[in-house]
Order: sequence, then structure tokens, then C-alpha cells
Amino acid sequence: MKVIFHYDVSPGLAARLAALSAEGLDVAPCPEADDARFAALMEEAEVLWHVLRPVTAAHIAAAPCLRLIQKVGVGVNTIDLEAAKRAGIAVCNMPGTNSQAVAEMTLLLMLAALRCLPLLHEATRAGQGWALPAALPDRFGELAGRTVGLVGFGAIPRLLAPALLALGAKLAYTARAPKAEAPPAARFLPLPDLLAQADILSLHVPLLPETARMIDAAALAAMKPGAILVNTARGGLVDQPALVAALRSGRLAAAGLDVFAEEPVPAGEALLQLPNVVLAPHIAWLTGGTIERSLGVAVENCRRLRAGAGGPLLHRVA
Repeated sequence: MKVIFHYDVSPGLAARLAALSAEGLDVAPCPEADDARFAALMEEAEVLWHVLRPVTAAHIAAAPCLRLIQKVGVGVNTIDLEAAKRAGIAVCNMPGTNSQAVAEMTLLLMLAALRCLPLLHEATRAGQGWALPAALPDRFGELAGRTVGLVGFGAIPRLLAPALLALGAKLAYTARAPKAEAPPAARFLPLPDLLAQADILSLHVPLLPETARMIDAAALAAMKPGAILVNTARGGLVDQPALVAALRSGRLAAAGLDVFAEEPVPAGEALLQLPNVVLAPHIAWLTGGTIERSLGVAVENCRRLRAGAGGPLLHRVA
């Protein structure tokens, strides 16, 4: 079975993919920026393992053998689902495979923003770590005693919540309805109340028409002065120019971001120049553990797709 893994794989992962030939899978890695190779591979591919580069109707139309688009992750907003449906191509995702990694990165961004870690790192590297600006320590903070507001309460917040509580944070969340699985100490609040009360606001909802730019200029203005925004979900949830303005004005103290409105981030993007932003290139999900769990789901769905393998595809969304 011919499979494309549309991602810039590491040498270790490339070796792992090559070993899948023993299971009847011919997995061809393809860097996301190599459009020519991707187009050539799609002519014969039966399965596409998709990460982030959008899968368009044109890609689908040029893939006559394609039977499955397997999202490596959860969000399928980068796949033209209607085009896949018209072509009779199944679309599946992998809920839970990256939850541990993203929960840990979310906590890391919170702590790094609270302690101005990028500034300390660069100053120490430059030999200026013991000659910091006198006012800088005024910006240092702790999680303990602060209210962390979680927008959404799915798999990632469920892992994150106990860690936050163990560190002494106060916890609140918003969702469509209160969650039975939320810890007793976590308060359910409507979004406007969460914005007003959270010292740290962390986003954990999918990018849908109703959530696009949900954190806009009005929402940012409603946040607690000096709050921190953390986003490991999708860049489109935030009005990025409004976020830049809030960070520049001091309305927000800091932000920790793994996702952006445009990816890769353009070199001239204002967020890259702000000293109160902690940045990562959409890799919160990427750990060895995530890869192994993801390959388990992807290989099983390829097995099920084969004639006579039997069983419905795992986590089919379209």
C-alpha cells in the first residue's frame, strides 16, 4: 500500500517508516514545502498521512488512487472535507495521541511567560545574566495563587488541570456545558466571566466558523489587565493584530504561542519582535511518544483499509 507522510521527517523517523515495509506499507516521506514531489507521489498514493500543510480540492482531484486522508493529530480544518466526501475518500483523525505532549507544552509556555524565560536565556548567553534591568524582576510571577482559565475542556485540559492544581493554581474553565470529568476545584464560567477573571487564559478548542477569532479586540479588552494568553490550539482562534496591540500597550503582560494565523510565520510578523512573547513553531504535539501513538493508529487504519481486513476505520470524521 502506497502511503505519503507529508512532513519533514527526522532521520530516526525515516528509519521507523522504512521498517513499516514489513507490514506491507510503502511509506514515502515528503517535506511539506516540496510541492513537486508531493504532486508526483499523489498520482499513485492510496493513503495520505497529513500533518499541517492544507489538503485542497485540487490535491484531491489529482489523486485518483487516494482512499484515505489520515490526519496525524486532531484538527481537520486543514483538509477540504467536502472535496474528500465528493471523491469518496475517508478522513480520519487521532484524538488523544498528542494530548500529553500538548498539555506539557502548554504548561511550559505558561511558566516561561511568567518568568520571562526567553529574556533570561538570551541575557545569560550574552554574559548579561547578572546585569539585568532593575525593573525586570517586577515581571516575574508564579502559577501558585493565579487563576488559570481554560477555554474548552477536552483531552488536553483534562491532563493539564491536575498539574495546575498541584502547583497551587486556581482553575476555571468554559465549555458548551459543565463537564462531569472536571475536578471539583475547577469552576465552570461563561466565557465573558472567564475573560474577566483569568490571570492566564489558555485556548483548547478547535478552529470552526463559530470559534474563528473568538479572542478578538473586544475579548482582549475584556481580559484582566496584565493577564497572559497561551495558545497551543489554532492560530485562527485569535485576532493576531489585536493581540499585538494588546501586548504592545501592556494590556496583556505576555503571551505563549505555538500556533499562528499564518504558518510558517512571515519574517516581518510583529509578534516575532515583541520581548514579552514566548514562541514555538507549532510543535507542541511533536514528541517521540506522540509519533509512536500516531503510527499505531495510522498503521491500524491502513490495515483495516486493505481488502478483507475488516472493521470500521478508527476515528473516522468524514
